Amino acid sequence: MSPRSAQRQPAPSRHSARQERKILEWKPGIASFFVPFVLLTVFGMRFYQPSDSLVSWILTVVWSLPVIGTLVGIQGALLIRRRARRAHEMVPPAPAEADFLIALVPTIGRHDTYPALERSVRSYVDHLPAFFPYMRVDVLTEEGCEAAEKIAELGRHPLVRVVTVPKAYATPNGTRFKARANHYSHELRIAEGEALEHVWVLHMDDDTGVGPDTASSLAQFINRQRRAHPDEAKHMAQGILTYPRENAVSLFTWLADAVRPADDIARFRALTGTGTPAAGVHGELLVLRASVEATIGWDFGPKAIVEDAQLALTFCQRYPGRSDWFNGRCYGASPATAKDFVKQRERWAWGLVALCVNRTIPLRYRWFLAVCVATWVLGPLQHIGVVLTVCWLLGDMNTSPVLQGVILLWSLNFAYVIWTYWEGLRLNALVSRSGRRKWWEPIVVLALIPVFSVLEGLGGLRGFFKYARREENQFVVIAKPA
Repeated sequence: MSPRSAQRQPAPSRHSARQERKILEWKPGIASFFVPFVLLTVFGMRFYQPSDSLVSWILTVVWSLPVIGTLVGIQGALLIRRRARRAHEMVPPAPAEADFLIALVPTIGRHDTYPALERSVRSYVDHLPAFFPYMRVDVLTEEGCEAAEKIAELGRHPLVRVVTVPKAYATPNGTRFKARANHYSHELRIAEGEALEHVWVLHMDDDTGVGPDTASSLAQFINRQRRAHPDEAKHMAQGILTYPRENAVSLFTWLADAVRPADDIARFRALTGTGTPAAGVHGELLVLRASVEATIGWDFGPKAIVEDAQLALTFCQRYPGRSDWFNGRCYGASPATAKDFVKQRERWAWGLVALCVNRTIPLRYRWFLAVCVATWVLGPLQHIGVVLTVCWLLGDMNTSPVLQGVILLWSLNFAYVIWTYWEGLRLNALVSRSGRRKWWEPIVVLALIPVFSVLEGLGGLRGFFKYARREENQFVVIAKPA
């Protein structure tokens, strides 16, 4: 292996030094959960009326099911707050001079996705070399793609290599879509002698960029592994996916995606950050030792459309306790339209339902994900509009659960949902150019939670029905804004 060395120059930043410090020191709030929980509990207890109707039994089940994910999410937020209090004990970030970083960026190579790809690749070569003097960006695309000529121009940068997957390439298990491309890249690294312990692969999406905070936090994590005992060193880590306001085409979908960074600081922090990524991982800001990735690969078969989650569950089996979470952000873009938003969720649900019933993965590693997916698919049954409509049709407007104690679970889950949108919006605003929320945004995002839940639930249901009908798998890539 002969890594290319980057010129050691300060990387430009769109954030001020003060804002960078605020981003790194950010921690989730408590009041945004505690206040709604108290108010909802008081309200629920005040209007509770005993009932054993069919609706009450259904509500008892659907209001109880999400509590497992809620408790795990709360644990993750508390772990971040504890780490923030111990930030002074952390080793200051320094260049990872003993390791080689490969930023891997798969792209479908369409004209409508190229502008976001160019923006993302530019951020890698601007910001990563400051902490990774030995690195390379591999842009992974398909032979004969629409934007092949433009993508080839990216390869003229000394740190960028364009890797083209031949049309004739096939994996032993017939894997398709993004997983097929990832497996080709994985085999290429093995052939080139780069599947080594000190080589790290940073998986990114083609619409997701990085900043100085990303590079410093990632280097801090990697340097920490070099100093760790071999039996305690981590092999995988996940950071936080955020959505700057400037990357959004639609304000509506940007507000709706406030829930996504909150998931990273909650469930992913709790599970991936404590060693076992049983909730899955997402395909951006995921760093993995090349030597470990070489033992897993991406050849999960022709039905795999959530390859990142399947990689995580396979990692749980082979390397229990060896994953971590790091306090770095990457910067993505929300879907351009509500239709694309639903399509995105539909693909995730479609693939995750299939993964949850995949018996090649032991049940002890997929049960938590199965509970979370079931909660998602059954989400529409909890929607206030659906509940009231069903009660009206049955002539019984009593929406109380069978047991009064379930009110506490309902309050816990509802308060957690409010917390995810509140804190996710706060984080997305912090990484935006202004660094703060507009006064009306928290009000609007809370008011629109019932609408956002319809879109989330619609995507989940459509994905479930596509799996149930055994439709042909599709890997839908939505248009990416510049």
